[in-house]
Amino acid sequence: MSDEEGSLVEPMAVAVHSCRRALITIGDSVLICGSGPIGLVNLLVAKQFGAKKIYITDINAARLKVAEEMGADKAILIDTKLSDEQNIEKVKKAIGGRVNAAIECTGVQSSIKLAMLLTQSGGRAVLVGLGPAEVTIPISETALREVDIRGIFRYTNCFPLAAKLIGSGELNVKPLITHHFKLKEVTKAFEAFDRGEGMKIMVHLHD
Repeated sequence: MSDEEGSLVEPMAVAVHSCRRALITIGDSVLICGSGPIGLVNLLVAKQFGAKKIYITDINAARLKVAEEMGADKAILIDTKLSDEQNIEKVKKAIGGRVNAAIECTGVQSSIKLAMLLTQSGGRAVLVGLGPAEVTIPISETALREVDIRGIFRYTNCFPLAAKLIGSGELNVKPLITHHFKLKEVTKAFEAFDRGEGMKIMVHLHD
């Protein structure tokens, strides 16, 4: 694999671990909250694991467009002007109900709430994103519907599969690499990052 692809083995390992924790299997419906780089590699791995329908949310329309290009069945824009309840109802209507598993990749309280409430009874909600140390969640409804809430701490023994999926060409991570800068342009690279541009920004040590 190329150096650029190799740099994505680590985030791919996060996704492998996340999808294993979510018990993604053939025929599952999956909701991914957040279409940044981690959300998108989870999209790729969930599809590789056999998910039949994959839905993804974000507040950034440009990122959702990339998600659709990478295989999301439906990308839903979260409206920051709406209440949590209104966005939950919007997403629920868009995906036609609840899903077998949700993978939350933002760490934002409203998104965690959405993931839990749109996981079907007996399903799995996996918390990948890291946000505030404490958040308020709908614990009563989640517990009464026997939704399994699972956390992850990055990855365990996932690098071999992540490297194989990328190196074999089974998963194409190239669309995630959106910007390239030379080392002498590193300031421009950080400025692009601060502006929220693109997905993965590469700084090349050699011309």
